[in-house]
Amino acid sequence: MSRDTGDNLNRNLSGNLPMDSVLDSYLSRRSVVRGSLGAAIAMIAGTGLTGCFDSSDSNDDDPVVEPPAKPKLKLGFTSIAGSRTDACVVAAGYSAYVLAPWGTPLNSKANPWKADGSNTSNDQLNSVGMHHDGMHFFPINGSSEDGLLGINFEYIDADALHPNGPTTDAGGKRPAEEVRKEINAHGAGVIRLKKISGRWQVVDNDPLNRRFTSATVMTISGPLRGTDHVKTRFSVNGTQARGTNNNCGNGFTPWGTYLTCEENWPGIFINKSATLPADQKRIGVGTSSGNYKWETAAGDASEVDGEFTRFNVTPTGASATADYRNEASTYGYIVEIDPYNASAPAVKRTAMGRFRHEGCCPAFPVVGKPLVWYMGDDSQNEYLYKFVSTALWEAADANPADRIATGNKYMDKGKLYVSRFNADGSGVWLLLDVDTMTSTGKTLGSMYGDLAGIILNTRGAADALGATPMDRPEWTTVNPLNGDVYLTLTNNSSRTAAKVDAANPRGPNRHGHIIRWHDSDNHTSFTWDIFVFGANAAGTADINRSGLTELNQFASPDGMSFDSRGILWFQTDNGEKTLTDYTNDQMLAVIPSDLVDANGKQVPVNAQNQVDLRRFFVGPNGCEVTGIAFTPDNKSIFVNIQHPDNWPTTDVATAVTAAGSKVRPRASTVVIQRNDGGEIGV
Repeated sequence: MSRDTGDNLNRNLSGNLPMDSVLDSYLSRRSVVRGSLGAAIAMIAGTGLTGCFDSSDSNDDDPVVEPPAKPKLKLGFTSIAGSRTDACVVAAGYSAYVLAPWGTPLNSKANPWKADGSNTSNDQLNSVGMHHDGMHFFPINGSSEDGLLGINFEYIDADALHPNGPTTDAGGKRPAEEVRKEINAHGAGVIRLKKISGRWQVVDNDPLNRRFTSATVMTISGPLRGTDHVKTRFSVNGTQARGTNNNCGNGFTPWGTYLTCEENWPGIFINKSATLPADQKRIGVGTSSGNYKWETAAGDASEVDGEFTRFNVTPTGASATADYRNEASTYGYIVEIDPYNASAPAVKRTAMGRFRHEGCCPAFPVVGKPLVWYMGDDSQNEYLYKFVSTALWEAADANPADRIATGNKYMDKGKLYVSRFNADGSGVWLLLDVDTMTSTGKTLGSMYGDLAGIILNTRGAADALGATPMDRPEWTTVNPLNGDVYLTLTNNSSRTAAKVDAANPRGPNRHGHIIRWHDSDNHTSFTWDIFVFGANAAGTADINRSGLTELNQFASPDGMSFDSRGILWFQTDNGEKTLTDYTNDQMLAVIPSDLVDANGKQVPVNAQNQVDLRRFFVGPNGCEVTGIAFTPDNKSIFVNIQHPDNWPTTDVATAVTAAGSKVRPRASTVVIQRNDGGEIGV
């Protein structure tokens, strides 16, 4: 979640207690237990894992001729200093170029972007959206030079979007044209990219170029489909929703579809009822006005099918199908998009829970076993979730004829869990289902009726089960070398020293940390440790627990992903003054498998090994660095620059905006390549 969107309020009033342990004693006596994933995972990962598995049980007496050992992966760049300029900075030997900035036309229906902000709502509907965030690269025929970029557009800067900022009339109403333009700047997209003469370019007017906005009609699938919870005047049978909003982190599937995550969407709605429904109160639907006041355009002569009225979810009719009281219930989900099929509908996968979704990273697909996705709920003191499919993975489904139908198979039925982190380094996954008993002796079914009711109230159900409140759980990612799962915990200003626990040991937590765990085979338990603590290098011992230096100090880890080789890349959305005075937001890299003790066991980042955590990239002033995508050959890496203050001026991302000059800022994707054409990072 960008620090510029959402209210980041603590809405968890459950009273769930943190684990009462002292982290220092915990860290001194344990390291996380690593489990073997077997040869099947090694084959899927496509990496040499000989050193990761025990082969001592062989009974063959003949001498074994071992193949030459693969050189150990090492970072090949020097950590760079922080930067405070209107330009990107990247490690020596690399170049960074601007690609697909806000307003780039995707087809002939859009006019070119205009620096005065005068583009129309129709232009915006057919162009790249605003404030780029999560993304994933989908190769065309396996190519590393031709592919599709699935990408999120999290929110808008209305001052930059319109010529003179947003306007209202004397009665406080927003103009319909402005509202439509804002609606069309949100959502997600699919963009065709090609590498031509060594430089990546957007393929204009490609038939696969596509936008999904806050008005795009989408299919509702899973437990809530057709229920009374999601029936509206627009969809009286509860099978369709309109739009996706505040799309932050992302995920993907083994069959080649894109998952976009609805995060701070509650802010677009308003409910003026005396008493809010429990789910709306718990998730943060407002009671005075929406973030952008889209609801004020209701009644405009040009309004079609309640396109603006729907943002006011106050009941006005005799039933749910006579008004839009359930419109907010159609938001808060993982949305699946088939990037390879421009006619396939986007689908809201309700079985995966309803909350402020940040990311949705899959575990490795293993034939004969269920599929798993890990998801954070990005607000203070919210929870970590995972979804486990009922269907068992079949290899043939990696290349299906119908990707959305494959999504129906694996993502509409399964088990939704929420996590509890124990002080001894163990953890349990708590099942959100009708028969699950709460601490009060009630079942979730008795509290919420059926599975659809539980999912509608995902946060409340997690409260009732005693899940561990976390320090803003955001992106998840899985290590391709051993299956460990990592989660960024960005910060938590509302956690007091009296409420710290082993998994969230600093209160208030202004710097954030990254936690990791390894799941059991039965999906009900896990073991965990804290991989790295964000900190300023000059911080106290309690703050700088990982021994960071000026060359790798960071705060508020956010976007994060492993590449296929096992390099962990993570980005920051920092608001801690000591760090913001030193550097803009950044991207760092580390290889967790390189951080081992004398016995070869992986350990967290500490004062002895912190040199292997390196700053690779710094963004321009005012920005958040977010979103990570890789080409299959790891020779290009895509990152996003969100809400820059005064950038870019050219297509060279590292070009510094001239002193005293002012440009209309454009959020943009930046593509980074090594100058000699080699793999990134090594």
